[in-house]
Amino acid sequence: MKSITEMLKPRFWSTDDEVLGTNRWFQNYRRVWAIAVALLSAVALIPLLFVSSMDYRATRNAIMSENLLRTTRTTSNTRRTVSYFLEERRAALALITRTVPEAELRNPNHLREILGGLKAAFGGYTDLGLVDENGRQVTYVGPYALQGKDYSDQPWFRETMDLGSYVSSVFLGYRDLPHFVLAVRFTLDDKPAILRATIDISRFQELLTDLTLSGDGDAFIVNTEGILQTPSRLHGDVLEIMNLPVPERASRTQSDVVRSSEGEPLITGYAYVEGTPFIVMIVKRQAMLMESVNKASERILWITGLSGVVILLVILGVATFMVGRIYDADQTRIKAMRDMEHANRMASIGRLAAGVAHEINNPLAIINEKAGLLRDLFTFRDEYKGDDRLVGMVDSIINSVERCGTITKRLLGFARQVDTYMAPLNLPGVVREVLSFVQKEAEYRSIDVQVILEDEIPSVVSDRGKVQQIFLNLVTNAFHAMEDGGSLDITIRRTNDDMVELMFSDDGCGIAPENMERIFEPFFSTRKQTSGTGLGLSITYGLVNELGGEMDVASELGTGTTFIIRLPIGSEAN
Repeated sequence: MKSITEMLKPRFWSTDDEVLGTNRWFQNYRRVWAIAVALLSAVALIPLLFVSSMDYRATRNAIMSENLLRTTRTTSNTRRTVSYFLEERRAALALITRTVPEAELRNPNHLREILGGLKAAFGGYTDLGLVDENGRQVTYVGPYALQGKDYSDQPWFRETMDLGSYVSSVFLGYRDLPHFVLAVRFTLDDKPAILRATIDISRFQELLTDLTLSGDGDAFIVNTEGILQTPSRLHGDVLEIMNLPVPERASRTQSDVVRSSEGEPLITGYAYVEGTPFIVMIVKRQAMLMESVNKASERILWITGLSGVVILLVILGVATFMVGRIYDADQTRIKAMRDMEHANRMASIGRLAAGVAHEINNPLAIINEKAGLLRDLFTFRDEYKGDDRLVGMVDSIINSVERCGTITKRLLGFARQVDTYMAPLNLPGVVREVLSFVQKEAEYRSIDVQVILEDEIPSVVSDRGKVQQIFLNLVTNAFHAMEDGGSLDITIRRTNDDMVELMFSDDGCGIAPENMERIFEPFFSTRKQTSGTGLGLSITYGLVNELGGEMDVASELGTGTTFIIRLPIGSEAN
């Protein structure tokens, strides 16, 4: 039972390496097959991998660009919201300084009414205070005891006096609670003064909590020093240093990929709020945003892998088929070359045999003539006429000359068949002619050869030389397979389909089952260690096919082998 590996192995794969290296007619088919597979795979798979890689990169870049653009847009919109929130409240303070009389600003009751109006209209205000040019809070309304507080040493006081308006970072201050300050400078009694308001950051945070962000997004505000102004889910609480680098100042909203302290890539959008120390930041986890890319890459990988497997299978099949056809063509060419060499060799042998037979016939004729003359002399002379021993010796010479003449005639008859032509043949007679060449070997080795005829055998229109060569090869092959004292039976009979069947049955060593399928292959022989060339049965098989016949074999190891030849009778048969 053959294994799957043996069944899938190409027929040229087991070509003998020794034959490949020494025979000029062979080439290394395995190398040709490997080169074909490698080249076809490179031509087919490299573009596939290139296109798949380009498609993956294009998809990844497109989704990455879309995420960056979306983050930039969200950050820009959030910056506008924060900027509007601060500008609205700063403008409200500026409006109060321009419209409310100075006396009312100094009056705590009136200032309390103004604070209530601001809370009702805008929200987010905690307290309100009037600070003179020396930094002392002359009027204060709010939940804290800050009346008369001196702010002359505070940075926000100096900033407001210099710039005219000020928005502070979030800080704790005297309240020990996170807040930030809005302040505007104006003229009070022809002297500079400041209207100062405190903004609760809880209202500030509400601007960010309503955002819907993908990729586990986080929105928060930091100042230019990297201190969180609003709490962050992932990067710290208020007034803590965020664990990301502070982005460089830019006039427009920016987005980029940065890495956290743990090395995780993050898509970050940021925008500086003009006129404030605030930076609006939106941070998203790149891994979550790129999940669609990962799914797409898995699909691309599966498609590429499946396509690669299909391409490889097709390449293997095509390469195996094409190299197999080359192998078959080479086998046909090799067989033709071998047949041509054999035909040339046989023609040379035939010409040599004809020349030898012709040269032998001349001295045989002289010997025969002289022996006949001696016999006549012995007959006419009385002193020799009665000597039976001398007469017997002369008769023995004449008989030997006749026997030699018969042998030379057979050689001449065999040599003339080197040139191919079709003619009616008496197959039993051809078999006996062939057996006459091996008669001495059969006698010497005590091999019993019998020719068995079943009914009347018609003549067969065929080539005499090729038929003789077929029979001689089979008989020689049978002799090689038998020990001394064996037997060979040659049975000739007519079948029912206008064919004559010849069976050459010997009782030799037989053929092993694993060799049965290869015995007709060129150069295959079980006797390579002795005298076998592996061409006899291959040539015989080819000759039978050329004559339009069929050839089969049946064998059992240790019992014997039967070769069956079926030849067509032909249109000129009797």
